[in-house]
Order: sequence, then C-alpha cells, then structure tokens
Amino acid sequence: MGREWAVRPERPSDRASVHALNAAAFDTSMEADLVDALREDGQAWIEGLSYVAETPDGEPAAYALITRCLVDEEPALVLAPVATLPEYQRQGAGAAVIEAVIEAARARGQERLLTVLGHPAYYPRFGFTRASQFAVRPGFEVPDEAMMAMVLEGEGPVPAGTIRYPAAFGV
Repeated sequence: MGREWAVRPERPSDRASVHALNAAAFDTSMEADLVDALREDGQAWIEGLSYVAETPDGEPAAYALITRCLVDEEPALVLAPVATLPEYQRQGAGAAVIEAVIEAARARGQERLLTVLGHPAYYPRFGFTRASQFAVRPGFEVPDEAMMAMVLEGEGPVPAGTIRYPAAFGV
C-alpha cells in the first residue's frame, strides 16, 4: 500500500469521471448506470456520501457511495458501488475511500446500520460482519458470509429484518 490517498466528497464536476471510473472497474456499465440512477432518487441519495480518492493530478481513482435503503420500514444505509480504476487497484485507493465514506456516514449520526454485499475476505477489515448476526437479510438469495453489516454510532435501536434496496438496484 505505502501511499497516502487524498480523499474527498465527490464534486459536481466529477460526475463524468465517476461514471467512467465505474464503467472501467466493472465488466459492464451496470454500476456506472446505477450511480446515475441513484443520483435521481431523492429518497436514496444522501448528499455528502459519495466519495472519491484522487490520483496525483486530482482525478478520481477510486469511488465509494453510500445511499439509503430500508430494513423492513426503518432507514438504513447501503455501501455500493465501490470501484477503483484498474491501474490503481491494490494500492490502497479503494480502502481509503471506503474508510472516508464510512466515517462521513458515522458523522451524520442518523442511520444506525450500514450494509454491504461483497467479498467476505475484504469488507471485515472495515468493521463489517455477517448481517445475519443483526437479524438482517436481503430479499434474495446470497451466501450468508457475503451479506454484511455494521452498526454506526448513535442512539436508538438497530433495524432488523429484510433489506429493501432503492429501485435503481433492480432487486
């Protein structure tokens, strides 16, 4: 890793670069299109929870987005997508942007639960554990170890039940 990444909230001028980054990081444009659709969803989009890690010339190298979902009827958060340009993968940019966006969600102090569907060997380093430990599950079949969650600081109960993703996720 060895490198410090400049991490910041996404700016309006980053939108085209963020779209290109997500398209380059995945086999299809599905994640890039997902981000665009989530931007238009006033219930899901949370201003200030879309982060980039910058290349040395200030362009986005990695991206992480947290939006609102529901667990049963209670507000919760979902981390998705997370993407890194291929030439910057395995250099710590993705980890830096994930840590920053989680800290921003924590600082908001509103939703208590953050979920992620991802690689079970990667996300626990950020504090995620199996969502089933919180009685949280997606509304579709996935391996138990791949559906993860973490409790953010704050007051009040932690939601339990079935995750209802924003419509843009298509699930």
